[in-house]
Amino acid sequence: MKRTRKSLLLTLSWILLSVSTSIVIILTQPLAPVPAQEPTTTTVETKDTPNSESPKPNQTEKPDAAAEPALTPEEIARQQKFIAADKLYLAGNITDAEKLYREVKTPFTSTDIATQERKPAILDPMQLSPAGKVYWRESEAGIAAKLQTRTEVPLKLLVEQYPEFIPGHIRYAEILKQYNRPKEAVDILERASSLYPDQPDLIKAKVTALADEKKWMEASLAARQFAILYPRDPQAEEFTQLAEKNLKRYKAHIREEIRGNTLANIITGAVGYAVTGSLLGPFSALDSTILLLQGEGAVGESVAKQAKQQLPLVKDEEVLAYINEIGQKLVKVSGRTEFKYEFFVIPEEELNAFALPGGKVFINAGAIAKSKSEAEIAGLIGHELSHVVLSHGFQLITQGNLISNVTQYLPFGGTFGQLFSLSYSREMERQADVLGTRLIVANGYAADGLRNLMATLQKQQKNAPPTWLSSHPGGKERVSYLENLITRGNYNRYSYEGVERHTAIQAKVKQLLKEKKEREEKKRRSE
Repeated sequence: MKRTRKSLLLTLSWILLSVSTSIVIILTQPLAPVPAQEPTTTTVETKDTPNSESPKPNQTEKPDAAAEPALTPEEIARQQKFIAADKLYLAGNITDAEKLYREVKTPFTSTDIATQERKPAILDPMQLSPAGKVYWRESEAGIAAKLQTRTEVPLKLLVEQYPEFIPGHIRYAEILKQYNRPKEAVDILERASSLYPDQPDLIKAKVTALADEKKWMEASLAARQFAILYPRDPQAEEFTQLAEKNLKRYKAHIREEIRGNTLANIITGAVGYAVTGSLLGPFSALDSTILLLQGEGAVGESVAKQAKQQLPLVKDEEVLAYINEIGQKLVKVSGRTEFKYEFFVIPEEELNAFALPGGKVFINAGAIAKSKSEAEIAGLIGHELSHVVLSHGFQLITQGNLISNVTQYLPFGGTFGQLFSLSYSREMERQADVLGTRLIVANGYAADGLRNLMATLQKQQKNAPPTWLSSHPGGKERVSYLENLITRGNYNRYSYEGVERHTAIQAKVKQLLKEKKEREEKKRRSE
């Protein structure tokens, strides 16, 4: 009885000490981002990991990336047209380049909407057509009479028939918010801003709508992208300040989440000590808390360090320079400059990639081997960068940190914890698809780069897990969503593809994969 009482007193003392230590850390530790550094191309040697096992003779071998079927004459002709169009584009002959791109690209579906000429933006109602002026007057009358239907109907017709009239979108969004339909308001402003991204009043309305919905990171991004893309606009500095304001609000929100998880983690660590007699639990909880409070950059650096020690990485300078160049171009319009962005290539044949908090992006060599253009690989990198920019990984860490600590003391807890942090949610994946597409469009790449890569991935996922288990939207669903995004947003599919250089890098990557497989087979035969 005395021993039990003594153990309980010791546990209680540990809880009080841990809680007080945690509070001191929270109050004194600033959530400071890692200072941005000059981007560098990382060159590391390919190495065999000590824990990796060679496949057994009876195991199914991976397909040889270099043993793909040769291109048909039709495919070669199509590739040459893309190369010719790219050369015209780079020479500044955009019109002729677009004609060639249109010749070789097929519509998304039978009802694919052709890219329409965007009319110049209108700010003055007096510039509207007679019908447009009627819609505008009717909406004013509806507002004065406080009649919802009389206000909404003419505004809906106005934005559909006269999308170039910027005040129409802004007023329609305001009315939708007034009648408790904020999501529709954001959608209206999203679509309008994709058509007219250079209109400051429209972007400001979008930023405000996102902030009102507590989507502070998205609001910060929208403001910062305008400031970056239109630095000569008189309001560019105002948008930069708006971006910083919303970013601070977002970080404050994340800090509150960390604080909430910290106390629970410390207590479960103390419970672990009482149950197992080990101090590892509480110290691990405390260490992870300190790391989280240091911010995304610190978390990314810590995990990336482990990844670089455990993963074999490609050392070819030309391949790394190619991926780094694409990545750094996308970084410039991403809106998050406080991270040190680094890009790595893993010598694996699967079409895959992942990103760590703080800007560490890992691309499988198979993604280069299986993609058809620079625009496609840019789409993949843009998607992964979007996870970084939107802090998706950091959000999962702050939310999953508690689960990891609790489940280590429960039967089969490790498996549950792994499922909890399987990967990004469907919503996060969709957000990254949207922002990733916007990033490549902002850099002049063909808007369907990511969509085309996803179409390739869809063909290869014959034995994919059920949609409900995978956090990635199903292949067909994802391709369809991207097609709708590009069509509705009126993004340009007929822009730079970058086929010639990509083909040269692709050949080098396929050779690297072939040599790696030969080494593995030789090693297996010698065992």
